[in-house]
Amino acid sequence: MQVFKFGGASVKDAKNIKNMADIVKDSASDNLLIVVSAMGKTTNALEELTNNYYSGNDSMFNNFNNIKKYHFDIIDELFEQKYPKVYNDINNTFVEIEWTIEDEPQDSYNFIYDQIVSVGELLSSKIVSHYFNYIGINNKWIDVRSFIQTDNTYREAHVDWNKTTELIRTQLPFLKDNIIITQGFIGNTSENFTTTLGREGSDYSSAIFANCLNAEKLVVWKDVPGILNADPKRFPEAVKFEELSYANAIEMTYYGASIIHPKTIKPLQNKAIPLYVKPFLQPKESGTVIQETDSIIHTPSIIVKSNQQLISISSKDYAFVSEKHLSHIFNAFSETQIHINMMQISALTFSVCIDQDLQKFEKLKALIQTDFSFRYNLDLELFTIRNFNDETIAKYIDSTQVLLEQKSRNNAQFVVKQ
Repeated sequence: MQVFKFGGASVKDAKNIKNMADIVKDSASDNLLIVVSAMGKTTNALEELTNNYYSGNDSMFNNFNNIKKYHFDIIDELFEQKYPKVYNDINNTFVEIEWTIEDEPQDSYNFIYDQIVSVGELLSSKIVSHYFNYIGINNKWIDVRSFIQTDNTYREAHVDWNKTTELIRTQLPFLKDNIIITQGFIGNTSENFTTTLGREGSDYSSAIFANCLNAEKLVVWKDVPGILNADPKRFPEAVKFEELSYANAIEMTYYGASIIHPKTIKPLQNKAIPLYVKPFLQPKESGTVIQETDSIIHTPSIIVKSNQQLISISSKDYAFVSEKHLSHIFNAFSETQIHINMMQISALTFSVCIDQDLQKFEKLKALIQTDFSFRYNLDLELFTIRNFNDETIAKYIDSTQVLLEQKSRNNAQFVVKQ
């Protein structure tokens, strides 16, 4: 069997959903599980709705109406003849958001975020499932929350692999010559609350299913020709990798390559399941395969993370930054769920580069400001150059804009003014 994952760009409009149907029709797999992301920029729109709801901004109703209109416009274009099932199903799904925003927020932001933002995947997968049945591609829609079980770390939930594996292997309703359509990004707690697995977590969801089902392969359909050594929108000279090892792929995703979620690789590597990253608009193209291989990559890769924050933390009594200090600081980062993208230690200062999230930063400060002082810069970029050389650094890095730099055997990192 195979697992296909279609990203938001693959289902952003009626034309692309029809293209997705053509890809599935051409698939040679008897048993196929399809994981679908939210449509287009729906996750961003739902995040904005959540922020406005939590802050008491009435513009959340405009957000909500725009999201509804976007989805129903796609439905109107897909279904040439009225198909009441899809309209009723999608209306009922939107009710989940309506129930939430009718009342004042009572729960934590992260909990509310997961209950609202997760609806994007439910909407897209239901629309795709109804459309496939409408055109004769028999399929069964399933709610992923019945299978992927997590703890209650909202927005960054950790998968309970034992429970998840058991449910997928024993309860998944596979039918002969049928297709299953489900959602990415979403999980469920033992208390039956919805969680999410982190932004772009749909890739991870598809890898979980592939692992538990011992799939022949996982194919992730993207709006790029494969995995490139740089973002082609920013670096037109970017080149595609035909093949990457699991180790190289993990390193690239860890440093911020956005094409694959960082947690995706390990479940596949554990079962030696190859991952194909293929362009959904040119499905016959080879794309990039990630698998166990001894091939060595010499081509420099340029990975850029925007919206970064540089924080310099110092002890208030001018004491050296000791292991005891670091233990306190790292515990605070763990408690606030802040991922460190780069760090550097001097005698008196511990500097870190993180994704800019002022809400999390305020929580971090509250935990350690009694003992430490802060300096920070906002709106920065983090450049990571793998397999770097002097020529590549000179080409892409303006030394006058660098606030912090670090080099190891294979990687060079630069925090620069955006």
